[in-house]
Amino acid sequence: MGFAGALAVGLGGIIGAGIFVLSGTMINLAGTGALFAFMLTGFVAIVLAFEMGELSSSLPNASGASYSYVYTAFGSELGFITGISLYLSFVASVSAISLGFGSYLASMLNLSGAMYHYIFAIMLIAALIGVNLEGISEAARADLFIVAFKVGVLVIFIIFALLFGKELAANISTPVTGGVPGIFSASVIAMFAYAGFQSIATMTPNIKGGGRTAAKAIIAAVVISLVLYIMVTLALLSMVPSGVFGYVADPLSYALTASHGPLWLFYLVDLAALAATVSATLAMIIAGSQLVYQLSEDGLLPALFRRRTETRKAPVTAVLLTALLGSVIIFSGNIYIIAAISNFGILFSYLLTGFSLMKIRRHRRNPEKYGAFLKESGIQIKNVFEMPLFPYLAVAGIGIIVVFFFGFPRIALSLGVGLILVSIVVYYALREDRDEPVVRIRFFK
Repeated sequence: MGFAGALAVGLGGIIGAGIFVLSGTMINLAGTGALFAFMLTGFVAIVLAFEMGELSSSLPNASGASYSYVYTAFGSELGFITGISLYLSFVASVSAISLGFGSYLASMLNLSGAMYHYIFAIMLIAALIGVNLEGISEAARADLFIVAFKVGVLVIFIIFALLFGKELAANISTPVTGGVPGIFSASVIAMFAYAGFQSIATMTPNIKGGGRTAAKAIIAAVVISLVLYIMVTLALLSMVPSGVFGYVADPLSYALTASHGPLWLFYLVDLAALAATVSATLAMIIAGSQLVYQLSEDGLLPALFRRRTETRKAPVTAVLLTALLGSVIIFSGNIYIIAAISNFGILFSYLLTGFSLMKIRRHRRNPEKYGAFLKESGIQIKNVFEMPLFPYLAVAGIGIIVVFFFGFPRIALSLGVGLILVSIVVYYALREDRDEPVVRIRFFK
C-alpha cells in the first residue's frame, strides 16, 4: 500500500476509541482537565511518532512494531516480554473498541441493556475476521473510505457544538476534576486513544517506500488526530456539563441526547461512530495478528502462527487467535478497566521503544564497530528518517511515560505487573528447555 493507505489504517486505529468511545470517560475523570490530558499525551504521541518513524525506517522488514525494535536492540528476553504485553494490549483494544461499536449500535436501535452491547461487539469481531483474511492492502483500502466519512462527520459535529452549545464557558470556569491526579488518570486513557499509530509500524514491509513512507504516515496520523481530539473535547464541553459524564461508551450520542440535539445529527454521529469503531477494531486486529506472526517468525511462538492463506497470504491462525481473545476480554469489565488494561502493555512497549532507539541510533552511527550487528539485524544505515532533537525529546518522552504509570487504576497496574512476571517465568521455562548458555554482563568495573 501507499502513503494514503498507511495513513488510513493509522487514522482508522486512532480516530475511533479516543474520540467516539473514551472522550466521555476522560471528561468524567478530569473535567476540563481532559483538554490538558489530550495535549500532554499528544506531545508524548508526537515524540513516539518520531521514534517509531526512525525505527520503522531503520528496520523496514520488521512487522512487530515496538516488539521488533526491542527484540532487535536487546534480544529475545526483553523482546518476548514486550511482545506478549503489547499483543494482549492490542487484543484488549479490540475488545474496548468493539464494545464501543456495540454501545453505539444499541443506542441507534434504541435497545437498552448491556447484553446487546456484547452481542453486537462479538458480531463485529466475527465479521472482521473475513475482512482481515482478504489481506492487508484490501483492508487498508476499505479503511480509507471509512476514515474520510468519519472525519467529515466529526467536523460537522464540532461546528454544530461550538455554534449552538451553551455549556463551554461554565465548564471552563469549573475547577479541574480530581486536580493533577485526575489529569494523569485521564492521560492514561488518552494514551490508549493514540495506540492506533502502532498499526502502521506493523505493516512497514507492506508499504511502498518502506520505512520513510511509514514514518511520514505515523507522524501525520498523530498530528491530525491530536487536533481532532482537542476540538471534539471542546465540542463535548460545549454541549453538556462536565460533571454528568460517566463511563459511557458512546459519549457523542450521550451529549447530543442530553443537550436535545437535532435527530439528524444524532443518527449521523451514530453512523460515523459505527464506521469509526469498525475501522479501529479492524486496525487493531491487523496489528495484533501481524505481531503474533512476527513473534512466530522470530521463533518465540509456535510455527502454527506463521500459517498464511494461499491467495492473500493473510496470517490466518494469528487473525483467529486475536479475534477469539478479543471476544473473551469483552466480558472482563467496564470500558475504563478494559482500556486501562490495554494501556499498560502499550505504555510499557513505548517506554522500551525510547531505549531501543538510543541503542540502535548509536550502533547505526558507528558502522565500523557494529557492522556485524547491523547486517545480522537488517538495520538500514542510509536514507533513514531521523528523530529531531535527539536525545532530548526521547528522554522527555520516557520521563512522562514513567509518570503516567502512577495514574493507573490499581487493578490494571496489578494485572499488568502480573502479566510481566508470568511472561518472565514462561520465557525462562522455554529457555531452560532449550539449554541455552547463560549470558553474564558486568555493568561496573
